[in-house]
Amino acid sequence: MSETTRNQPPVAMTVAGSEATGGAGALADIKTFTSLGVFGSLALTCIVAFDPENGWDHRVTPVDQQTLANQLQTITSAFDLDAVKIGMLGHPDTIRTVATAMKDLQPKHLVLDPVLICKGQEPGAALDTDQALKAEVLPLATFVTPNHFESLSLSGMESIDSVEDLKEAAQRIHDSSGAAVLAKGGVRLAGPDAVDVFYDGSTLEVLSEPKVSEVPVSGAGCSLAAAITAELAKGAAPLDAARTAKSFVTAGIRHRLSSHLPFDSLWQGGLAAEA
Repeated sequence: MSETTRNQPPVAMTVAGSEATGGAGALADIKTFTSLGVFGSLALTCIVAFDPENGWDHRVTPVDQQTLANQLQTITSAFDLDAVKIGMLGHPDTIRTVATAMKDLQPKHLVLDPVLICKGQEPGAALDTDQALKAEVLPLATFVTPNHFESLSLSGMESIDSVEDLKEAAQRIHDSSGAAVLAKGGVRLAGPDAVDVFYDGSTLEVLSEPKVSEVPVSGAGCSLAAAITAELAKGAAPLDAARTAKSFVTAGIRHRLSSHLPFDSLWQGGLAAEA
């Protein structure tokens, strides 16, 4: 078979931080891409190492801006990317570096997992990061996957306590950003199901799966956004990508990994194990 006719997988890039245990962040993204048949590349923004001697607090080491810019230049020069996912950026300078690269690249699919607050940041720095993310990256996104807290921040709502509230949040976020939205209720909303709401300006759909437990699982949000990115890279429509991602993450939670950490971690091989 010639080089021009052989089948190749879609290619996606994640721009994210490394969480050392592998339960979340860039490692979760790459494992998700691989599990769903997509070749993954990574531009690393920071390194997060929990501190086992201090309540497993976050220790965050940023990657310097030139190194980040070099990674982005290498990846975008090497591949015709089918989709891009942006995860933890963590600092206004990082946000500006990434936003500049994305404006030049103009990817067809840009999935933003809007990590607004990192536990390793000082409050002032966190606020600066939030504002920069909303101003510089959110307008570039084609798909946004906010969690409960992020939906409150992006929608301007005072509370999200029901599925109807989550629907309103999704609509508000779409109206302000123009992006398709999957607002994640997860285990934060009362009831037997983990509920997320999809809205793209015309279609409003509630995606629900029975709750596996009432406790959040590390890596679920990262893997959901990465699964959406992978499915979009493969040519799926946004709603279909969201449905597949929901099933992927739910299976990963069912097969979650326990450890000495104070929380369980999603396993990206869960869906394949159930096939």
